Amino acid sequence: MSDVIIETRQVTKTYEIGSKSGSNSVHALRGIDLTVHRGEFIAVMGTSGSGKSTLMNVLGCLDTPTSGSYLLDGVHVESLGKNELAAIRNQKIGFVFQGFNLLARTSAVENVQLPLLYDRSGKKRDTHALAIAALESVGLGDRVDHEPSELSGGQQQRVAIARALVTEPAIILADEPTGNLDSHTSVEVMALFQALNDKGITIVLVTHESDIAVYAKRIVEFRDGSIRRDEIVKDRRNAAADLEEEERSAA
Repeated sequence: MSDVIIETRQVTKTYEIGSKSGSNSVHALRGIDLTVHRGEFIAVMGTSGSGKSTLMNVLGCLDTPTSGSYLLDGVHVESLGKNELAAIRNQKIGFVFQGFNLLARTSAVENVQLPLLYDRSGKKRDTHALAIAALESVGLGDRVDHEPSELSGGQQQRVAIARALVTEPAIILADEPTGNLDSHTSVEVMALFQALNDKGITIVLVTHESDIAVYAKRIVEFRDGSIRRDEIVKDRRNAAADLEEEERSAA
């Protein structure tokens, strides 16, 4: 098994924006070379329009590059058709979104089961048991029958993380996962991500918040469709320790 989960080489993405005066080319990604190794925890940063969201769409197989190559856990993605992309999304990627994207009036366990129900691999699984186990792994074993409206924002994001984990993906892609949460709950979510990463789970997280990025192991910063900075986090923060310090200060 290769140590490399993601490898992009000279990936570009260009959009043609039409107008009355003709079309205009927008270069969202300009020759991106990025390697993500198994077990890494990377924060992708950048201002609006920097290219970070376009990169996540490409990495998540939600969009295809205009040119260049993309290898995802040994599979060349750039040449796949729609059905093949859907299959690889289901089998190799776990998604966590800012808005949670949970089904209303549907229990936590049923929300977590969803990716398994779309699994085309042919594996026979006890989807209910796997969903329960995923919820237990994020500390929600006592909330399996609760609907999203009965859960806090942090608990809803934990359900979303359990849903991302349930297929045992090669990588978790998290797009602004703390964007709708208060500062305390954000640190709780980052503590969960750090704990999962300590177990060997590979995570790529998009954030515009520098105080969230410092919980990752590596920061990749985008500007104008290019990678401006790619470096190890020197003074990495420990989210669990930060929560303990917060509790001590409040006592």
